[in-house]
Amino acid sequence: MPSVVDICNRSIDKLGHDPITSLSDGTTASNLCNRVYPITRDQVLREHPWNFAVKRTTTSPLTTPPSWGFAYQHPIPSDCLRVVEILNMSTGEYQIEGGVILADEDVLYVRYIAQITDPNQFDALFADLLSVRMAFEMCEGLTQSTTKKDWLWKEYEDSLTRTKRVDGQVNPPTVFEEDEWIEVRY
Repeated sequence: MPSVVDICNRSIDKLGHDPITSLSDGTTASNLCNRVYPITRDQVLREHPWNFAVKRTTTSPLTTPPSWGFAYQHPIPSDCLRVVEILNMSTGEYQIEGGVILADEDVLYVRYIAQITDPNQFDALFADLLSVRMAFEMCEGLTQSTTKKDWLWKEYEDSLTRTKRVDGQVNPPTVFEEDEWIEVRY
């Protein structure tokens, strides 16, 4: 599996520059990679509920209830980049505000996108997608070419579509129960 330096070098290759040996080797490219990598990784992780990055947890409420509107406030998991869904709620209502989840339930079942920092856990297509996005982010700093930057954005969008499609084929299709509103059509 690729390392952070491998992902960075793939980005640098797309920009036509020499590879780096580490994130701290002092070159312009390594300095850019060092700044861009963590932010870009988290941005790309947030864009889609990638199968390798989705986690489940249950939460218990914090000791202090919210001022008004809901009965409980729950902590958001420390590695959470984005909440995907909250299940088993009688009302289905919740709100995310100020780093907590407000709800009327004392236990929440949360699916979320986790901040995955170990590149060994990345799907191969995700690692490639991340390298394209990093190349886009570093393009002006290394090439001063807006034409190349435009081309990299197009490549990123195409790669994102393809990677999402493959990632979405991993799990079986979701079957939704038909309720009376749907059954009326028959």
